[in-house]
Amino acid sequence: MVSTALFLLAAAAGSARFAKAATPDEWRSRSIYQVLTDRFARGDGSPDAPCDTGARKYCGGNYRGLISQLDYIQGMGFDSVWISPITKQFEDDWNGAPYHGYWQTDLYALNEHFGTEEDLRALADELHARGMFLMVDVVINHNGWPGDAASIDYSQFNPFNSSDYYHPPCEINYDDQTSVEQCWLYTGANALPDLKTEDPHVSQVHNDWIADLVSKYSIDGLRIDTTKHVDKPAIGSFNDAAGVYAVGEVYHGDPAYTCPYQDWVDGVLNFPVYYPLIDAFKSPSGTMWSLVDNINKVFQTCNDPRLLGTFSENHDIPRFASYTQDLALAKNVLAFTILFDGIPIVYAGQEQQYSGDSDPYNREALWLSGFNTDAPLYKHIAACNRIRSHAVSNDDAYITTPTDIKYSDDHTLALVKGAVTTVLTNAGANAGETTVTVEATGYASGEQVTDVLSCESIAASDGGRLSVTLNQGLPRVFFPTDALAGSGLCEN
Repeated sequence: MVSTALFLLAAAAGSARFAKAATPDEWRSRSIYQVLTDRFARGDGSPDAPCDTGARKYCGGNYRGLISQLDYIQGMGFDSVWISPITKQFEDDWNGAPYHGYWQTDLYALNEHFGTEEDLRALADELHARGMFLMVDVVINHNGWPGDAASIDYSQFNPFNSSDYYHPPCEINYDDQTSVEQCWLYTGANALPDLKTEDPHVSQVHNDWIADLVSKYSIDGLRIDTTKHVDKPAIGSFNDAAGVYAVGEVYHGDPAYTCPYQDWVDGVLNFPVYYPLIDAFKSPSGTMWSLVDNINKVFQTCNDPRLLGTFSENHDIPRFASYTQDLALAKNVLAFTILFDGIPIVYAGQEQQYSGDSDPYNREALWLSGFNTDAPLYKHIAACNRIRSHAVSNDDAYITTPTDIKYSDDHTLALVKGAVTTVLTNAGANAGETTVTVEATGYASGEQVTDVLSCESIAASDGGRLSVTLNQGLPRVFFPTDALAGSGLCEN
């Protein structure tokens, strides 16, 4: 049975700390940098510490290391950091170690590989001192076990220490939503026993736990792992109990399936846009039509598209550079990620053009890059984040203004959001010069606008028309020249 005494002790320990709840509205203008805690930075600062991604072992990254590299993150313009799940994991590495944090065994203890309670509080305090938010990944769908389903000793889990709290092992039928929510992600090696999240007691324990955790460690937001596998009312009560913005992982590309989850959780990761985005830009042979179509479907279907998480890489999918090393294409994808609707999320290593393919090879150690702030994509991300932040500060309505698709063809996409016009192309770095006309941008006739990526200026013509020249496959991001003061971009 659940150890009530242990839970009350944990709650009492956390009651002394209070976190100001960061609401969905407070997250709208944020820009998130995602780290796998074990793979970002080591507290000992070892720049050459080896990390074999294929071995699926701990490599030594921790909270103290993350604190030591916050300047690197902030230098790209990020004001929020998403870290791995913080809970205790099993220690057996029979089929890979739980360095990623998704194989928990004890809700009420921390993963000591990442650091102590004091280390985690220090991370939250340092982020807040910089005006940054802390987002913590959480797992309420399952626990982890170093063996198959038949070998599980449920008494080793805390607090759910009886098989009564779990669904019987079964393989998921993805055409049956009940099966999706009640069967196990894995029943074989490193089984993931699936919790009965629809059980009121299980749900209440999760709710009490997250309310305490948010307070104890001053957490500002949550990413909820495997959201589509959790009972929907349980997700809603969990989000409410946390009292902070939560974004759910609904790993599905159909807006008709993904968007309704906003009835239960503040936001979801925008997989419906992710899939056609990668297809459009991973090669000059891609087209924009599926991307445009799914953008429109998301706008029509989701309760609030501006609360979705927009991304082009994460720890579960192949990195963009595993498809192509074309730097121009990478810049276009990142410009879309940061300047499209929603809360942008960039995965650590994307700025260094890391090229790992599927899990575990997309989970490289960032310290091996030397935290290079001269990397082309590091500087590109910084510019995109800077103009987004500047647009927000110049116009209170910018962040809730829907993106308007002003032009699209097979290889070009022009988006207008407030005073920002973003023109993207998948032509690639070997492309020659082409010109597209973007109508009704909202700029005044004769108004000078500057591409903040190249610092070249052009004038809008009648009706706010822009004649945009694209060269070498690079994106262009325009903003009124007279309004650039204070942005740190092209001001001279």
